Amino acid sequence: GAADLGYGSKSLRKLGSSYLGGDDDTDGKQYESSTKFGQDEGEDIVPKTFPVCDDRHSELIPCLDRHLIYQMRLKLDLSVMEHYERHCPPPERRYNCLIPPPPGYKVPIKWPQSRDEVWKANIPHTHLAHEKSDQNWMVVQGEKIVFPGGGTHFHYGADKYIASIANVRPPLPTDFGSKAAMLNFSHNNLNNEGRIRTVLDVGCGVASFGAYLLSSDIIAMSLAPNDVHQNQIQFALERGIPAYLGVLGTKRLPYPSRSFELAHCSRCRIDWLQRDGILLLELDRLLRPGGYFAYSSPEAYAQDEEDLRIWREMSALVGRMCWRIAAKRNQTVIWQKPLTNDCYMEREPGTNPPLCRSDDDPDAVWGVPMEACITPYSDHDQKAKGSGLAPWPARLTAPPPRLADFGYSSEMFEKDTETWRHRVESYWNLLSPKIEDDTSRNLMDMKANLGSFAAALKSKNVWVMNVVPEDGPNTLKVIYDRGLIGTTHNWCEAFSTYPRTYDLLHAWTVFSDIKKKGCSAEDLLLEMDRILRPSGFVIIRDKQPVIDFVKKYLSALHWEAVATADSDNEGDDIVFIIQKKLWLTSESLRNSE
Repeated sequence: GAADLGYGSKSLRKLGSSYLGGDDDTDGKQYESSTKFGQDEGEDIVPKTFPVCDDRHSELIPCLDRHLIYQMRLKLDLSVMEHYERHCPPPERRYNCLIPPPPGYKVPIKWPQSRDEVWKANIPHTHLAHEKSDQNWMVVQGEKIVFPGGGTHFHYGADKYIASIANVRPPLPTDFGSKAAMLNFSHNNLNNEGRIRTVLDVGCGVASFGAYLLSSDIIAMSLAPNDVHQNQIQFALERGIPAYLGVLGTKRLPYPSRSFELAHCSRCRIDWLQRDGILLLELDRLLRPGGYFAYSSPEAYAQDEEDLRIWREMSALVGRMCWRIAAKRNQTVIWQKPLTNDCYMEREPGTNPPLCRSDDDPDAVWGVPMEACITPYSDHDQKAKGSGLAPWPARLTAPPPRLADFGYSSEMFEKDTETWRHRVESYWNLLSPKIEDDTSRNLMDMKANLGSFAAALKSKNVWVMNVVPEDGPNTLKVIYDRGLIGTTHNWCEAFSTYPRTYDLLHAWTVFSDIKKKGCSAEDLLLEMDRILRPSGFVIIRDKQPVIDFVKKYLSALHWEAVATADSDNEGDDIVFIIQKKLWLTSESLRNSE
């Protein structure tokens, strides 16, 4: 093992410099892989070991790699954040090596302690602690980085800020007239008796807002780009808080329409007025009927002429979008989206922004450009005057109205929920020799279907990133309707996250699916290794040839088999559970001594 790793570390210095310099593409891979899942065994070339990437790539995100953008001379419009959107390397430029952990890497601190502190060695970046020292984002204390819970707009703690939002009273009676519209929620609890469950936090920093929502049974998708505040999403995930690398740029965010009850932006430095309000209209697409947008920024207080101008223009824009002020206090304003299409229909002809075309699919998101138009509600939502969802936690198991979009019946939904409850129970029995209650925190279901894997884990102290393939049934809207979160993705490409950010990956027929697309199963294994934490687990549920294929790579990946089981009279799927070993390069070991 030591010899293999030493060899890998040495050989990959050449690979790393070649990649960055772009001077010799032939060194981009140690060998040309001929291993494609499903070939005859005699044709397979299985490496005894993968080389280890150069240490400078310990935080590589292949589809969000600025070096690649520079190297390929991509012509991107920086003014609309195109350089923070996904740009994936072509196959010949992909790494064929294992991403090393940083020097001194330790198994992460367990949840819930991790909400408040992480190991500095795991994310050795302290510039945010210095840059945001007056805002209580994070503080360096010896070997740890501590998170007091502050933010740019809430220096005194996200918990107090969240309570103030829940109990903000409007300056004047609102058009909506309901108690909920006043945000005078009972017990100062933002979940409003289970009616607010899914939240989108845009420009989230280190995700303290999302961290402190969890105790209120609210789950936030904390979103930020890989920008000047580098590593903010990495810190969020290291803390065990749901988070995703993304940006409001030119493409739709990878979430279906009507996914969130609340969107939040606190000093997120976004120009909401640009391009005819296209970014606000993207939030509008994502908000449910009657959903809220909490905006904390100096413009809401309008102290100087520029702030006043922005406030006037934003107020006019959201007025034309039929949003109303639900509450306003100090530097926070909370707008509410209408429950029905009635206001849209009553606007003067020619009012901008226009309604989206009738043939526009508001749930098509993978690589789809944003449009400066209002997404009207479906006939169901119009009649129901809302989403028709049960409050949390009942909505987790209640068949949501959008099931009908796929021709699924309530009985099919309930059967799926029960099937996965049994499967997850079986998984945990197989894992039981290796795990405690706090072993895993960040989980990913790589092919989530209706989200029943995640639903079966409700009693565990975990959260699940539910991933739905970009070319299959767009069931992600059902997942959000259940009060869960997730994203769309194509597993022929790298996922938008940092290395070492998930404790457990669940891959149900994912390998069989990419075989049909003609993509490399070996590349997928390397990608899974990249995003999996050392000592983390992989659960593969697939056909026997897939399991046999993966077994050949265990040694090269420094993975070890934990358990194998058949699928209990559920067809010919095999369950294979793997654990990733904790390893360090010889260079890392020297640096950490």
